[in-house]
Amino acid sequence: MKIAIINGPNLNLLGRREPSIYGNQSFEDYLLSLRPFFPEVEIDYYQSNVEGELINKIHDVGFSYDGIVLNAGGYSHTSVAIRDAVASVKTPTIEVHISNIYAREEFRHHSLLSPVCRAVVCGMGMEGYRYAVMSFLQESVSDN
Repeated sequence: MKIAIINGPNLNLLGRREPSIYGNQSFEDYLLSLRPFFPEVEIDYYQSNVEGELINKIHDVGFSYDGIVLNAGGYSHTSVAIRDAVASVKTPTIEVHISNIYAREEFRHHSLLSPVCRAVVCGMGMEGYRYAVMSFLQESVSDN
């Protein structure tokens, strides 16, 4: 099984950015602890602060991977283009937010991506990524 984790803008600053909201761990460090949970899964990671690069990556993996775990950051609330990219590919996508977007500013309460994603995980911290990967594995088992 191949899963792509795609992170959007400002998530390259995890561990340094607003630790009271996002914690003290970098995503790269978290990824090192995540991969051993899923030795049977090839987990690729990509991060960009640029909307078009995120779209290109979704297109790149969206027809050959088994799942996409997408944290589009602030683009979740603003990008019709990323929404359309997710809707255009066959690979199922799970939207992840580290913080509980519903406990934050009003403008974060609506995601343009949620309607085209298989599921949404929010407010679980970095562990939301693990839950998303687990969901793809459970689905794979139930399909067999």
